[in-house]
Amino acid sequence: MLRAIRYTAAILILGGLGLVSPTAAHADGFGHATCAQNPHKPGCEVTAGTTGGDGSTRGGKGGRGGEGKCRNPSGQVIPCQRDGALAGGDGCYYKPADLSAGTIAALGGQPGGEGGWYQRTCYGTDGTATVGLGGPVWIAGAPPVVSPEVLARQARARLDLPNVVIELNPPGDQLVNLPIWLALDRSSWSERSATASVPGVSVTATARPVKATWSMGDGGSVVCHGPGTVWRPGTDPAASSPDCGYAYRRSSVGTPGNRFTVTVTIAWEVTWAGAGQSGTIPGLTTTGSIRVPVQESQAVIS
Repeated sequence: MLRAIRYTAAILILGGLGLVSPTAAHADGFGHATCAQNPHKPGCEVTAGTTGGDGSTRGGKGGRGGEGKCRNPSGQVIPCQRDGALAGGDGCYYKPADLSAGTIAALGGQPGGEGGWYQRTCYGTDGTATVGLGGPVWIAGAPPVVSPEVLARQARARLDLPNVVIELNPPGDQLVNLPIWLALDRSSWSERSATASVPGVSVTATARPVKATWSMGDGGSVVCHGPGTVWRPGTDPAASSPDCGYAYRRSSVGTPGNRFTVTVTIAWEVTWAGAGQSGTIPGLTTTGSIRVPVQESQAVIS
């Protein structure tokens, strides 16, 4: 009877999840991913910065169903993780179970073929665990919780975004009414990818910088859709940047340290692809800043 119940549960789960992969579901195949709390490598929507020795602040490293959310069969959004288990397509939660030989025997013995034992927990609308089809179940083939969206979120949490390095040009003190070329080091503006996998399924998340918002410290701001162009010696100092520039209309005298704080925030678009699907998930940001003295231009009398 227990064997019949176990296989009935497996059939219902597999039917609801549409699993067809014959890959084995190993107990350690789920991996582990959390949003980094190290201020040098913030994950998720965290942004942070650390002051560099040069006085600048370098920012931390900061389809179908492509929203990156987990849903139950009714279409309601549910947490992708709960009590150490991952959400399955049936709305219940699964985590690999390390059962004793006696427990497996009581459940009817170890089934043949590839698969794995999972602890299945379902929750009612009041948040309490329900009985139903809960408990240890055998799932043949691929793990039941491997929806590409879940893996996409894990891959996103593993993205290692670059520091924000500002190149304010011409270098040195800035002058009122003189065009400034706003630029980022190319290393700050490059695609980054990360992959999350379980047996049989692999999803790669790619972060692409799409917008840089410059706050100039005097109340002005500039939005650029690229890293900007670096000013080169020999360029006319009165020439404006071809794609990302600014001109101060007052000096920084009287401000803290007699300097304006220039802050740039890079917005990253995050897409994912894998298991024959693709989509987008919430983006990321990285931030950096630098202190800039701005002086009034002085007339030269010969």
